[in-house]
Amino acid sequence: MTPETADRPQMDIEDFDELVRRAPREIRNRLEFLGGRLCIRHGPLDVDEFEELAAAAPETVRLEYINGKVEVKAMPDGNHTSIFMWLLRQCMQHRPDLDLAPERGVKAEAYRKGRARTDGFLAPVDHFKGDREWSDPDGALMAVEITSHDRDTDQRDRIDKPIGYAEAEIPVYLLIDRDNNTITVYSEPKDGRYQQISPHPWGATVDLPSPVNITLDTEKLKDYAD
Repeated sequence: MTPETADRPQMDIEDFDELVRRAPREIRNRLEFLGGRLCIRHGPLDVDEFEELAAAAPETVRLEYINGKVEVKAMPDGNHTSIFMWLLRQCMQHRPDLDLAPERGVKAEAYRKGRARTDGFLAPVDHFKGDREWSDPDGALMAVEITSHDRDTDQRDRIDKPIGYAEAEIPVYLLIDRDNNTITVYSEPKDGRYQQISPHPWGATVDLPSPVNITLDTEKLKDYAD
């Protein structure tokens, strides 16, 4: 990853201005834009305030609530989308009884107090029927994240989300890492941590454990190396 992509800001000033314009009045004056980051004045938002803000955000701004902080998730680029479609095809081939829902919001972390936007959320067909923006993790099989070239990827996808998904007892977390050209399988959540962490280079054959039970041929991922 180049220094330029590593320092890519969370959002631009035009998106921030639109977010402020749309935000609920009681939250609007607490929003600041400092160093390319969205900041909250006068203490953090609680989860209900966050949901109000996220519901009002423009389509170009994807908000998450992680460790009690509002985070801005980068918009996907073309390679990010192609990687998701590669994974979707493999899941459909091996497990037609499952849906891999793109960009699904999930109630994560302990006591369901986090709000994460997964790049993919694997669950039985029609599992998300009737859900609104944020789905309960119960019954889902796997959360998927594909890293983006922004400066918050390391903390968000490699540190915070494994904890948040393990605390929510999501059986498997799949991290497709575009910076390291690796695919890491986290499994066996217990006491807020995944007990098994298995990294693999792109090109390896990767077995996703129960309850997913899919074997991935990751050779195609080499085509999407940045």
